Amino acid sequence: MSKEKVILAYSGGLDTSVAITWLKKDYDVVAVCM
Repeated sequence: MSKEKVILAYSGGLDTSVAITWLKKDYDVVAVCM
């Protein structure tokens, strides 16, 4: 079963890096650092 895709644009930071790792457990994450 394929995962839902989430696109996340962010400016950086440790909290966002942790959130991406957490989201990758259930979603196909596409992250863009601005």
